[in-house]
Amino acid sequence: MDVAARIEAGRGDFVLFAITPPRRSTPAERLPEIARATTQRLEGLDLDGLVLYDIDDESSRNPAERPFPFTPTVDPSTYRSEHLPSWPTPVIVYRAVGKYQPEELRDWLAAQDHRRTLTVLVGAASSGTTTPLSLADAQALRAEANPSLLLGGVAIPERHSRRDNEHLRLIAKQEAGCRFFVTQVVYDLNAAKNLVSDYRYACAERGLTPVPIVFTFSVCGSMKTLEFLRWLGVDVPRWIENDLRHSTNTLRASAEQAAATALELADFCRRLDVPLGLNVESVSIRREEIEASVELAARLRAQVRAT
Repeated sequence: MDVAARIEAGRGDFVLFAITPPRRSTPAERLPEIARATTQRLEGLDLDGLVLYDIDDESSRNPAERPFPFTPTVDPSTYRSEHLPSWPTPVIVYRAVGKYQPEELRDWLAAQDHRRTLTVLVGAASSGTTTPLSLADAQALRAEANPSLLLGGVAIPERHSRRDNEHLRLIAKQEAGCRFFVTQVVYDLNAAKNLVSDYRYACAERGLTPVPIVFTFSVCGSMKTLEFLRWLGVDVPRWIENDLRHSTNTLRASAEQAAATALELADFCRRLDVPLGLNVESVSIRREEIEASVELAARLRAQVRAT
């Protein structure tokens, strides 16, 4: 069963890999070459699905200087249709809804084949941002234009640590049609467990069945990458930072930490009967970090297959 079939059935135990399309400034003649390299890198992983991110400027969420400058990227749906048309598994296409006019998003939603495409709709980076379309409006558009299209939402364990209500946000999104959730990169295991536990028992109180939560993992090959993760809102516990900072091989140490966290979180979700998926990405464009992320995905795929 691919990721669409598993989510449709309310089942977990699937592995995804997430990529960000190339920069919009990339010469057009290089895009096919980049897509081929990506396909070749991932084709041996036997993934259940692919994730394509839709990157937006998040300076309104975090006024601190971005460790890596923001540059617009190719639209993920365009990149998929023009350069990854033969990708064999379903693709979860992110849509940062504030970037689109209502009719533009409606047309895109209506045109999607639900057997090949899923979507995660992402709201504005901050509550103070005014956009042409709100997340609630976008969710309603999906229900109207293509109700068969599997809808996902964002889950942020760190926000749960700060506000103690992320599980209620998930339930509200589920009631608005979300059939799965995808987290940002997870380094804080306790925050993730707290969210899973609170979500599980809040669902029980309301007579709801928990939907799959896809937890995202990434490697960290340098302190600059760690700084960027923190800028993105990822909480990295001090003991992990200490391990990475003082390791003779930061990249390997982070991969070991991510694999151990994923395995423990998977066991915890199974014990609570919450369907779980695993997603791997590289937040860095450095070749060695991308290759280490691919190795991490292969390792997690083998663990999922063994259960």
